[in-house]
Amino acid sequence: MGEEGIPLLITIEGIDGSGKSTLVSALKESLKDLDPLFTREPGSTWVGDAVRRAIAEQADPVTEALLFVADHAAHLEHVVRPALGAGRLVISDRYTDSRYAYQAVMLEGKVPDPAAWLRTLHQGWTVIPDRTFLLLVPVEKALERLPPEKRREHFEDGPFLEKVQENYLALAEAEPARFVLVDALLPPGEIRSFVEGAIRSLAPPRQSRRRR
Repeated sequence: MGEEGIPLLITIEGIDGSGKSTLVSALKESLKDLDPLFTREPGSTWVGDAVRRAIAEQADPVTEALLFVADHAAHLEHVVRPALGAGRLVISDRYTDSRYAYQAVMLEGKVPDPAAWLRTLHQGWTVIPDRTFLLLVPVEKALERLPPEKRREHFEDGPFLEKVQENYLALAEAEPARFVLVDALLPPGEIRSFVEGAIRSLAPPRQSRRRR
C-alpha cells in the first residue's frame, strides 16, 4: 500500500480452540486487496524458536515469560514497526494481550502481581493495537476443538484456560474502545464476514504510533 496506505495494527486474540487460526486463514483470502501483512506471536522471528523450546521443555514460568517478551521485542523491531512505517495494515495472530492473559496465570505465586509485572516489562516501548478482536468460546467447547492426536501443552487444560479467559475479559473491560468481542460459536463464515467488515471500516489512526 506504500505511502497511500493506512498503517493499522490489528490483533486476533482468544484461548486455544477459539478459532483464531481458522479466522486468520480466512482473512488472508478476503483481505488480499488491502495487501495486509499477517504475522504472529510467538514465531515470526528466531526468538520464537526459543519460546517454543521453553514451552516444550516446561521451563520455569519466569524464564518462559521473559522469552515471550524478548520474542515480542524482536517481532516489533523486525516485522511490525517496519510494516507500519511503510503504511501497511498489520494483522497479528496473538500479541501482548496473550501474554497478559496466559503468562499472568503461569506466574501466579512466582511474582507478587503478575499482571502488573508483565505490563511494566512492556511499558514505554510496545505498540498498542488499533483494534483487538477477542474470540470468546466456552472452555469446554474450545477443548473439544483441539485435535485429539495433538500433544497438549501445559496451558491447554480446562481450569487454566478458564483463568486465561477471565483475564482476557478483564482486559476487554479495561479497554472497551480497543476490544471487539466476537462470539466464536457462530459459523466461521459469519465470524470472518464480521471481522473483515470491521477492519475495512476502521478510520486512519493518528500518524504518531502510540506507546505504553
